[in-house]
Amino acid sequence: MKAAIITTYTPRECGIATFTENLIGALPKETEAKKENTSVFVVAMTDKEGAYAYPDIVKYSIRESHQKDYLKAADFINYSADICILQHEFGIFGGKSGVYILPLLNRLKVPLLVTFHTILKEPTFSEKAILTEIGKKAARIIVMSKMAVNFLVELYKIPKKKITIIRHGFPEFDYENHDFYKQKFHLEDNIPLMTFGLLSRGKGIETVIRALPRVVKKFPKVVYMVIGKTHPGIVKVSGEEYRHFLKRLVQKNKLGKHVIFIDSFLEEPDLCAYLSATDIYLTPYPNEAQITSGTLSYAVGSGTAVVSTPYWHATELLEKGRGVLFPFNDHEELANVLIDLLGNPGKTKAIRNRAFAYGKKVTWPLQGKKYLKTAEDVIKKYQTPKTYKEKIIDLTLLPSLNLSHVKRLTDSTGILQHARYNIPNFHHGYCLDDNARALLVMNMVHERQKEPDAINLMSTYLSYINYMQNPDGSFRNFLSYSHQYLDEKSSEDAFGRTIWALGFLLAHSPNDASFQIAHQLFNSSANIFRHLQSWRGIANTLLGISYYLNRFPWDEGMVSIMSGLADKLTDAFEKESEQGWQWFEPILTYDNGLLPAALFCTYEKTGQEKYLQVAERSMNFLESVTLKDDHIVLIGNEGWYPKGGKRARFVQQPVDAMGMVLMYEKAYLVSENKKDYLHKMFTSFMWFLGENDLHIPLYDYETKGCCDGLEKGGVNRNQGAESMLSYLLSHLIVLEAFEKEKTV
Repeated sequence: MKAAIITTYTPRECGIATFTENLIGALPKETEAKKENTSVFVVAMTDKEGAYAYPDIVKYSIRESHQKDYLKAADFINYSADICILQHEFGIFGGKSGVYILPLLNRLKVPLLVTFHTILKEPTFSEKAILTEIGKKAARIIVMSKMAVNFLVELYKIPKKKITIIRHGFPEFDYENHDFYKQKFHLEDNIPLMTFGLLSRGKGIETVIRALPRVVKKFPKVVYMVIGKTHPGIVKVSGEEYRHFLKRLVQKNKLGKHVIFIDSFLEEPDLCAYLSATDIYLTPYPNEAQITSGTLSYAVGSGTAVVSTPYWHATELLEKGRGVLFPFNDHEELANVLIDLLGNPGKTKAIRNRAFAYGKKVTWPLQGKKYLKTAEDVIKKYQTPKTYKEKIIDLTLLPSLNLSHVKRLTDSTGILQHARYNIPNFHHGYCLDDNARALLVMNMVHERQKEPDAINLMSTYLSYINYMQNPDGSFRNFLSYSHQYLDEKSSEDAFGRTIWALGFLLAHSPNDASFQIAHQLFNSSANIFRHLQSWRGIANTLLGISYYLNRFPWDEGMVSIMSGLADKLTDAFEKESEQGWQWFEPILTYDNGLLPAALFCTYEKTGQEKYLQVAERSMNFLESVTLKDDHIVLIGNEGWYPKGGKRARFVQQPVDAMGMVLMYEKAYLVSENKKDYLHKMFTSFMWFLGENDLHIPLYDYETKGCCDGLEKGGVNRNQGAESMLSYLLSHLIVLEAFEKEKTV
């Protein structure tokens, strides 16, 4: 077995590095490894451009902010290892909440074994999405407590059978030489108390300092040692502010002789020696949200009497009399506990004996064997996981269609453009684009589900469109929240989207009243159609005309207008296209799939082969650029993709994924290669649900909204109307295609 461990290996600045070193040290030594055909190497996360002077066991390093490093590391692991062991902590990987690790894991071709060091009860959207995705990819998950299992099962929906508990290990302590170690640190005449770890306000040291005046009054030999450097992340933000606060508190309480700050990160032998010299170890954390504490594990393993607040790991580890708990931030009760323990040596010794008896069962050598056996079992049982691609459209992967976020964004005027996270942002008011999209989506929802709410919402959006139409048939676009017009005439893009929605309504009106108003609005605008120049305005209008012709197939004048508009697209395509660039413009930008989709619709109505040929050529080119590694890679808006230039990878937007879904749906309707187009349509849709460059969903399962974009470092958590409606339209197209395929 060859195992690759992905972990931080920054010298002595992170507990995970220490954890990994001890784990490796607990695995078979070199001679034993050769005998057992077992070897382990490390893929190290680094926080600087150049690699550290790593030991030989580090075979590869990843710069945390360089996405390409992660993909190259995956290839290296696939070539070099039989299994990948991920030591996961949010803070050590790049991107928002460490999202950069997901593309690496998704690229793995060997089984994945994960150790979760932090599992949050109230995660952010990104944190929950990342842990859930890792849970799907992992063949086995290791946690260090029973509560961690409960969280993974209940909050992250990870199957319990995937999860194994292996407790945090620690060295084999010299329990019998307590007095020797006290002498080593000149503590033989003192009663040493200790807290160790990277210093931050989350440690609650001030609670101990406030408890000490009562304690030292009764036991004047008490000395409290606070050992550890300030957390490097804290130093970057606020320097040594917390340490200085603690020192002022010591001075205020006249504890200068009783509190010692040792500002260093101890090497493990020194840490073990200090623990062996300590009478009582304290973890006074101010809140419950800590699922694992390495320092607490070491303290229990050393046979020290531990006093702690009841955070998650402490509650579990100190049960059965292995320590004493006191309430959060309660220095008075802490003083009572310390006075009781120091005044009852027999009671304290009994706690130490129980802790040490437990510790003997959880030493690093024993835990290392459990890791090794777990890894071997994973390799033995591993099978390439089945994916949704075995079915062309797998509806079990889709969340239920939910309109709650659309309703949240909609008031009596229309749908608001933007949201801040999931709440409407009134500052930006309304726009024609989004109300047209909303009308289209609600019309499709009613057509499918006959939902009464959809009719009411359609009325709102249609009223907005009616209000924004100018006497010449054009439309205004923007309206402030206070109902002030913000422009005289909309863009051609917004105009085209409105014609698309009105055309669909004419073909699928739920009642005569909506049909009549849609007919009037559509006809009032028809005089503008021939004058359109924007390719996307033309494409949207062609879609609207195609639906109009479903209702009025005898309207030869509209067929002529359709052909004229389509000719503008095909002429642009022939003018701009050359070898290696089969497109309508010298740049790929937004809503790209819309252009081939419109030509497929035009071919369906006119039967002219030239529209089909250009639609297929442009679609194939767009596909060659965007369909990579079984997921779509949309053109980013930070520079787009100019002919002969470099394509932008981010920000990828939901409206562009919708365009790809629509394009493949229209190709499916008019072509013979139906299953292939259905498959690609579903692949495009799955971009919303996590099949994308970062392998993180943009659909928010909690708010039922859709995030505004896929950025380099994660998702843009704002959930505006365009994003939400692009998701819903894509979802509805997939459902409709599924129904059509069933009837074939």
